[in-house]
Amino acid sequence: MIGILGGTFDPIHFGHLRPALEIVEILTLDELRFIPSATPPHRWQPEASAQQRLEMVELAIKDVPQFSLDNREYQREGASYTVDTLQSIRDEIGKNTPLCMILGMDAFSSFTQWHQWQKILTLCHIVISSRPNYDNRLIDNKMGNWIQQHLCEDPALLSQSSAGKLYFCDVTQLDISATEIRQTIKRTKSPRYLTSKNVVNYIQSNDLYKD
Repeated sequence: MIGILGGTFDPIHFGHLRPALEIVEILTLDELRFIPSATPPHRWQPEASAQQRLEMVELAIKDVPQFSLDNREYQREGASYTVDTLQSIRDEIGKNTPLCMILGMDAFSSFTQWHQWQKILTLCHIVISSRPNYDNRLIDNKMGNWIQQHLCEDPALLSQSSAGKLYFCDVTQLDISATEIRQTIKRTKSPRYLTSKNVVNYIQSNDLYKD
């Protein structure tokens, strides 16, 4: 079973990495691919270049065997729509391999605003990283019966089909953001312990995020 985790990763930090590791262990994923977005269509453009963000992700994940870097969005021109990325991966791995897309709660709450969002569950499962004891009825009010139709409460069931299920996965949520890291650096403070030492060294050696 393959997982994917997309994002701008500007920069990648422990708030991405710790939940990702827990999801690998909970779902027993064979591989979790980190996919930096080259040109995010729904948000501001990153401060670091696509190449720099790829390199930071590679440095951050290199010691975890199940983690890998997928640069397909960097190689594709135009806006980085998730549905196109998923279709590309599905074409590559075949129709029967279980594929899980990992989303944070904030991203999932705006999921119905995504490009061709209704097609996405035909291509993968969606795993929503949530806090322990989170009441997902708070989201049900926004997205109606669609969640209930696809909700799965046993992670073992995800490996029995290739796509189509929603699973809320309780993980450790660290209150760290890329915005916080960038602002810390602009204030000439150290981002150490917010992200990996390799990423901190890369940021410093490339003079990233300074005013």
